[in-house]
Amino acid sequence: MEMAIGINHSIKPTFCLNPITTRSFNSTSPFLKTQSFARSVCLNKKPLFNGCFRKTPGFNSIKCSVSEVADTDTAAADAAAAATERRSKLMRRSDIRNIAIVAHVDHGKTTLVDSMLKQAKVFRDNQVVQERIMDSNDLERERGITILSKNTSITYKDTKINIIDTPGHSDFGGEVERVLNMVEGVLLVVDSVEGPMPQTRFVLKKALEFGLAVVVVVNKIDRTSARPEFVVNSTFELFIELNASDEQCDFQVIYASGIKGKAGLVPDNLAEDLGPLFETIIRCIPGPHIDKDGALQMLATNTEYEEHKGRIAIGRLHAGVLTRGMEVRVCTPDDACRFSKVSELFVYEKFYRVPVESVEAGDICAVCGIDDIQIGETIADKNFGKPLPAIRVEEPTVKMAFSINTSPFVGREGKYVTSRNLRDRLYREIERNLAMKVEDGETADTFLVSGRGTLHITILIENMRRENYEFMVGPPKVINKRVNDKLLEPYEIASVEVPETHMGSVVELLGKRRGQMLDMQGLGSEGTTLLKYKIPTRGLLGLRNAILTASRGTAILNTIFDSYGPWAGDISTRDQGSLVAFENGTTTSYALFSAQERGQLFISPGAEVYKGMIVGIHQRPGDLALNVCKKKAATNVRSNKEVTVVLDTHLEYSLDDCIEYIQEDELVEVTPQSIRMLKNPKMGKKSR
Repeated sequence: MEMAIGINHSIKPTFCLNPITTRSFNSTSPFLKTQSFARSVCLNKKPLFNGCFRKTPGFNSIKCSVSEVADTDTAAADAAAAATERRSKLMRRSDIRNIAIVAHVDHGKTTLVDSMLKQAKVFRDNQVVQERIMDSNDLERERGITILSKNTSITYKDTKINIIDTPGHSDFGGEVERVLNMVEGVLLVVDSVEGPMPQTRFVLKKALEFGLAVVVVVNKIDRTSARPEFVVNSTFELFIELNASDEQCDFQVIYASGIKGKAGLVPDNLAEDLGPLFETIIRCIPGPHIDKDGALQMLATNTEYEEHKGRIAIGRLHAGVLTRGMEVRVCTPDDACRFSKVSELFVYEKFYRVPVESVEAGDICAVCGIDDIQIGETIADKNFGKPLPAIRVEEPTVKMAFSINTSPFVGREGKYVTSRNLRDRLYREIERNLAMKVEDGETADTFLVSGRGTLHITILIENMRRENYEFMVGPPKVINKRVNDKLLEPYEIASVEVPETHMGSVVELLGKRRGQMLDMQGLGSEGTTLLKYKIPTRGLLGLRNAILTASRGTAILNTIFDSYGPWAGDISTRDQGSLVAFENGTTTSYALFSAQERGQLFISPGAEVYKGMIVGIHQRPGDLALNVCKKKAATNVRSNKEVTVVLDTHLEYSLDDCIEYIQEDELVEVTPQSIRMLKNPKMGKKSR
């Protein structure tokens, strides 16, 4: 394996771990020259390394290929000596690497993990393994996205590599923030065409704040329109924007094709396997910094539940040794403590949890026996235990009201329908989902659920629906702030990939939603344009379907929270009203034939409806009440021929579509088998 190194004259190069063939930045490769020039702009006259660094307060930088500067001034030497004295009992484990794989949605994280697992011989050669093996949740496989962070491990050259696969969607950013406490480095996966996207910025910002080592993986390098030079330079600019240190800016780049299982140090010369990636992880990600002989400390970063084992706490052991049957102290961040006992202990080996008798500091483990353990609590030594710093996550920006089902069809399909059932389930959710908040509403049967975005809350709704809950939800609302008597609202950065032929209609739509264009650029040779907007979160509500309609289903919208800003004014998110059922009954073809002239319908003949239920979209502003259950009058007058009724195909809205559609005076009724929309009976009518 070879690594590029630029050496300042005041540096004495030495090599660590295994000998490495070096290559200067003065290579004949124009790509490496461009990369070297970009980095020299950032680092100016300071030493330039193409190694890997980790800069944590109180710790020296960890370099993977170059030693420290030999000549240091007296003050720096004194500070280093004092720091060394304070860390006299600390050491690094060289046999373990803890990494998280982070990226924007659909940049190939989970597929890359698949290839890493297969090449590490986690599975038998003749074993049938499904794609995206880490996406084990049914909802994840249906939607094609990662929702929950998951742990696994592989072994490479006698070194255990603990891998954490994280979500790529910005709404699940809390999962990423949680697991960064367990790792010393991250693999930042970036698409070879799209480059850094909104979630790339978010996860990189968090990694830099934690002082983690970063290895950039330019994935999907085999795409015909790949532009690796642009992607690396854009990533470097992102490091600069996020105020990364000189050492952090000097990241190692690996080019890979996750689906083919290949990686290399240059984009046009990949190895036949992921060996270069594994070697880079060993060399550039430091081992965990531990206090082996200190008092036991383990931060519970994640929890799972199994019927036979109960609640399982997952986290990295920071200090000491944890053994099965050990009595421990469980400490909360506010120094409240209680005592418990570890009944079972597991570590991650390959794709499974393996029971062990003891775990040393630095490894990631799973602990059973502490039934009331919560995320953020510390499992500590019984006599000298102290809590570790609490996990901090970003505040939610969107809220929705959950209430019991009050429709005429209540109890037909669901098992849990009471406010007590609903309350218990929602408060159980926030034990694991740190980025979500639940508050009691104005009435005893209403609860306010706050999350990072509409999708964040929609996933909770879908999970509850599959658990046989029945309830109603109101429209999403943004969480505003008032600072110095000024009303502030959340703004997000929206990135839209759209073909040039539909760019005009998309730009017009974003302008109506109070969006401000930040950037516009072409993407490769595919005739696609990337638009970047700063837009109020209110303007994003209901935007996804509108953009798909304007672009004939070809646009891709990605958003991430940016900051709070001044109130942008009124925003109209829907111009059309709703068609509302006039009475209870069963729909007929005869009634729907006349109703479809008033707009687009959501229902088909033979469907049961009730008064106040939304049955379609009105073609004009304002709501219109319709009788969709009317039957053809039976008379004794003979007709020459029975008229054939031809109905238009009705719209089928998913849960996400319904939540985007409803407005202030409307609700979504959620049951295990059905999703219906209705007018809120507690609010005034807005009919024509």
